[in-house]
Amino acid sequence: MTKLVNVGLQGGGAPGAFVWGVLAYLLEDGRLDLCGISGASAGAVNAVVVAHGVSTGGREGGRAALADFWRKVGEPSSYIGPHPFQLPLPLSYFSEVTPAFVIFDLLTRCWSPYQLNPLNINPLRSILEATVDFERLRTCPRTNLFLTATNVRSGKVHVFRTKEVSADVVLASACLPQVFQAVEIDGEAYWDGGFMGNPAIFPLIYDSPSQDVVIVHVNPLVRPDVPRTALEIENRMNEISFNASLISEMRAIAFVTRLIDQGRIPEGLMKRMLLHSIAADDVMQTLSAVSKMNTSWEFLTQLRDIGRKRAAQWIDDSFDRIGEESSTDIRSFL
Repeated sequence: MTKLVNVGLQGGGAPGAFVWGVLAYLLEDGRLDLCGISGASAGAVNAVVVAHGVSTGGREGGRAALADFWRKVGEPSSYIGPHPFQLPLPLSYFSEVTPAFVIFDLLTRCWSPYQLNPLNINPLRSILEATVDFERLRTCPRTNLFLTATNVRSGKVHVFRTKEVSADVVLASACLPQVFQAVEIDGEAYWDGGFMGNPAIFPLIYDSPSQDVVIVHVNPLVRPDVPRTALEIENRMNEISFNASLISEMRAIAFVTRLIDQGRIPEGLMKRMLLHSIAADDVMQTLSAVSKMNTSWEFLTQLRDIGRKRAAQWIDDSFDRIGEESSTDIRSFL
């Protein structure tokens, strides 16, 4: 018996390979059908790639598409990697002290992407266009996609749905403003979706039949130590800001759930959401800020394998609770 679930995929750069591993295992396991996928930044990338693969080749097609995409990212000829500051997972924390990263950090603090990259070259575009058939994906009825981007002028979240999905939409969702120029779509400029929805849960509440949401985390919610160096402080600031919208939505869901439990909202008037989490905070806490740009194949596959293990552990522990109750304590978000 299969169960319908939604998945919410966080962004976070190259550590999004963890999400690859999670999705690949869930497809391989076969007990869950993904009816709604919400993603931001690297989560949006994983979302369109897996949706494309499933639409063309079922579960195996989804796994193959993810592997193909991430293989292209990790290839030396991809123009994304390798970089001189790439290190394997056990040493990745120290990559922020390499000369290459120090120079990169200095450049992006002094000059904008409009100055450093006037031709607006984004190597992710060619990989996406080589991997995903966007025209076919826009007409696919099997999966509801919800990709978030941040409107630069209004500061509000914008959710792009399946019929609107394109390479530009994905690049908008993954547009870090220190690195890339804002992406223009229909006269509006967009930055990374992680600022306002990482991932956005509300589209899954309103526009998906399943009440279960599996959140796949990349940014750690908790760090045991207080950051001391300038880069550690900046990295933690980014993690907090990129988790803020998710925490706000969790607070709202907890409030509505409490009202339902107390009988203050009539049964059926509002949707009771069941929340589940797959994370590897113990691993993500060891990564430095520069790991977001580490596209070495060794690093990516290590995170993929960790994602597979965490997904296997979660589904074995929680499958019976899907459709019945949350398997994560929502209070841990608050």
